[in-house]
Amino acid sequence: MPPQGIAQVLRNITRLNDPNLLVGTETHDDAGVYRLTDEIALVQTLDFFPPVVNDPFVYGQIAAANALSDVYAMGGIPKTALNLVGYPDDKLSLDWLGEILRGGAERCTEAGAVVLGGHTVRDAEIKFGLSVTGLVHPQKIWTNATARPGDRLVLTKPLGTGFVTTAHKANDCPEETLEAACASMVQLNAIGRAAVVEVGGAHSVTDVTGFGLAGHAFEMAEGSGVTLAIDLSRLPLLPDVEPLVQRRHLTRASATNREYVADGLQVEGKPDPVRLEVFYDAQTSGGLLVSIEAEKADVLVEAARKRSASRTCIIGEVLERPRPGLALLLRP
Repeated sequence: MPPQGIAQVLRNITRLNDPNLLVGTETHDDAGVYRLTDEIALVQTLDFFPPVVNDPFVYGQIAAANALSDVYAMGGIPKTALNLVGYPDDKLSLDWLGEILRGGAERCTEAGAVVLGGHTVRDAEIKFGLSVTGLVHPQKIWTNATARPGDRLVLTKPLGTGFVTTAHKANDCPEETLEAACASMVQLNAIGRAAVVEVGGAHSVTDVTGFGLAGHAFEMAEGSGVTLAIDLSRLPLLPDVEPLVQRRHLTRASATNREYVADGLQVEGKPDPVRLEVFYDAQTSGGLLVSIEAEKADVLVEAARKRSASRTCIIGEVLERPRPGLALLLRP
C-alpha cells in the first residue's frame, strides 16, 4: 500500500493508553516496541511480498532478511520468527515452497533466530515473509524520530534494487548486476547494527525498504522535526544500475514515493535525473539509514565496511528546518 494510504488508515486507529507501549504507529517506525521489564522490551514486526527473483531459495533469503531488518533498525536482536505464506498449491509444486522456506530458515539461522512455525493459506499469487520478535533494552531503543541538527547521514547498502528486480522480470538485467543486487538484499542488517553499537550508538535509525530512500528519509525528518539534506552525488548505487534506470524499469512504488514526499521536498540546482529516480526507487531489504553525530560518522563507515558492508558511506546531513514543512533538501 502507498505510504500516504497507510498514513490515512493509521490516523483512524486509537492509541492504547499503556505505559509499556514504547513505540507504536505515531512515527511510522520500523517495528513496535513493548516493555516487559525494566531490562527487556519486545520488538515486533512482520513483512511479506511476492517473489522478486526467480530462484525460490534466494527469494526466501531476501524476504527473511527484509523482515529481520526491522528489528535491527530498532536496535534489537531477532529471537523468534513465524513464516507467513500465500501459495497456489493447486497450481505449483510444493518443491518450490520448500525451497522458499529453506532460504528463509537459512537467514534466520544466520541471524540467531528460531523459526517456531507459521501459517499458510492458498493464494493465487506466491507471497512469503516473516513475523519476527526481537529483544531490546528499553533504554537502548533506536527510532526514526530522533535525528538532530548537525548529524551526518550514513547509508549502509547501495540503492537500485527496485530497478534491478523489475528489469530481471522483464529479462533485461545483466546477470552480474542481478547477482550484486541479490548479495546486497540477502545481507543481514545485523552488520549495520553491530557497527552502530561499536561506535557508541546513533541518534536515529531506520531501514530503507518499500518507501525508498525518499519515503524513509521523509519519515525520519518529519518524526524528528528536522530537514535531511541529501547529496545525490554521494548515493551508493548497485553496479550498472544506471542503464536500467534509463530504460525506465521503474517499480509502481516510484510514483507513489515521489508523491508522498513532494510537499516537503526542495531540490537545489539541476540534479542528475538517474540519481533522482534512484532516490525514489522502492528498495527490497535495503540498508540502514543512520543519523549520527558528525564526529562519529567516518568511524561508523569504517566499522560497517570492515564487516562487509563495503558500500557504506555518508550521504548527507541533518539541518534545523529553514522553513516549516521542509523535510528533504536534495543537493545535486
